[in-house]
Amino acid sequence: MKSRWILNLVLLVLVAGIVLALQYAPKPKTEVAPAVTVSTIDPDKIHKISIEAPAKAPVELEKRDDVWYLTQPYAARAGVNPVNQMLSVLHANSVDKFDVGDLSRFGLDHPALKLKLDDEEITFGTLNPVNGMQYIGYRNSVFLVESKYAEALTIQVVEMLDKNLLKPGEEIAGFDFSHLEQWEEGGGLKMSLEGGKWKVERANTKPVQDDINAWFADSWGTLIALSVEPYKPNAKAKYPSFDIKLKNGKTIHFEKQGESPELKLARPDEGLLYHFPQDVGFQILNPPVGAPK
Repeated sequence: MKSRWILNLVLLVLVAGIVLALQYAPKPKTEVAPAVTVSTIDPDKIHKISIEAPAKAPVELEKRDDVWYLTQPYAARAGVNPVNQMLSVLHANSVDKFDVGDLSRFGLDHPALKLKLDDEEITFGTLNPVNGMQYIGYRNSVFLVESKYAEALTIQVVEMLDKNLLKPGEEIAGFDFSHLEQWEEGGGLKMSLEGGKWKVERANTKPVQDDINAWFADSWGTLIALSVEPYKPNAKAKYPSFDIKLKNGKTIHFEKQGESPELKLARPDEGLLYHFPQDVGFQILNPPVGAPK
């Protein structure tokens, strides 16, 4: 009986020793191939973008005064986010890098897509059947990157447009809502931001600065259109309208071309038509100026 107890103790110590040995034994090193960055070019230094795809009209963009514009297939202001997505391929991480060799191996002999960034060119080939990643060619090398980079280049042109009413650098300093139906009677409504306070020009109003500041921040401060499209301004057509005064002294004219089932605001100087939800339209065009009800 005593010898069996001793045997069990020895076995317990042996098992404990094995567990400790396994726990503190050096772990085998697993080799992980470092990711390869496609390019070190700073995207902010790029000024021209050209996208070519078979059987599609080429798309071209150009940066002027730090603002991106479509130049083909039509002229319009482009959105910052779509352009950044296009340029993100420059810093894409590749799981590998190959010498070009036989272009047909990667589908680069007849690329599905060509991207030109100033004087640089990136071509897009086939997808890898194993991992679904895409081969791209750049500077006599082939990289394997996520397919999202090609997807960012093949969105519809209308989705490349800027959904902001104002372009970068256009800062609001005032409004003239006098030519909107709800403000025409009673002398109209003008508002200007002077010395950090809103001045309201309309008879019988009792504006509260905190209310106007909250309205401005919650409406105009976060205003993004659901969609935007190019349109041809018609000087003969008459719509309710309003003006926005900018801090640089410039005035921008907008037309309200519809309010139900959605608000449609046109910016004639840029030939763009913006679509917003109906409730957003009511909010941005009806500031709380303390007008009598």
